[in-house]
Amino acid sequence: MYPQKYFIVIILLGLLTFSCKVPTDVVYFQESENLEKITSANSFTPVFKVDDIVSILVSATDMIAARPFNLMQGSSSITEGGGGSSSTNTTDPTYLIDEEGMIDFPVLGKLKIAGLTRVETKELIKGKLTVYIKDPIVNVRLQNFKITVMGEVNRPGAFTIPNERITIVEALGLAGDLTIMGQRQNIMVIRENDGVNTYHRIDLTSKEIFNSPVYYLAQNDVLYVEPNKARKRNSEGNKNTLGIVLSIVGVSLSALALILR
Repeated sequence: MYPQKYFIVIILLGLLTFSCKVPTDVVYFQESENLEKITSANSFTPVFKVDDIVSILVSATDMIAARPFNLMQGSSSITEGGGGSSSTNTTDPTYLIDEEGMIDFPVLGKLKIAGLTRVETKELIKGKLTVYIKDPIVNVRLQNFKITVMGEVNRPGAFTIPNERITIVEALGLAGDLTIMGQRQNIMVIRENDGVNTYHRIDLTSKEIFNSPVYYLAQNDVLYVEPNKARKRNSEGNKNTLGIVLSIVGVSLSALALILR
């Protein structure tokens, strides 16, 4: 009789243990071996898009000759006209790319830079300036490289990136990493191209993340970390949680009664 009771107790305690099992799928890059070299197969260089803000500073040995190409430098106002705008709240003149992908540049007029990289834009302007300036120097920089991280992270929000490149891992680091309730196997990257949104799914627990086409983020990308099942259950209210607690208490009391009988 007693062996049967103990057998029942073991089964009940086993069920209790499995019901309280803690998820272990929270480790990143699990497939990576010790000292394994993992090289990203993707390289990414952002291109300028409509509504991007680009700073362009022209300089040369003869700064007087370069001055007409920096007309807005030193001004505290913002001037718009013909789809381009310039602002000098910063040191360098800045230009807003209009809906046609153009900026209105001093002396040179309309320049289409949407779809060009920073280096390509620099070479385009430099080539046109050689007619007016000897050995011109052109400094081009994207001013509004911004990404947004949402969902189950410790510090969700929008982040301005000071350089041209940022990875998914670095972006999550800026947001304070995922919470314990974040779904690490199902992170969504939303990217907009020419008015069309594309959606990519990322698994942080796999080293294949380094080969993802969105490992390097583009300006205005959105990362969304989906909550795991435990978080979803909690969001439904306290009723489910109370039911689980009562079930565990009931199993424990049943096991204790069998032992003491």
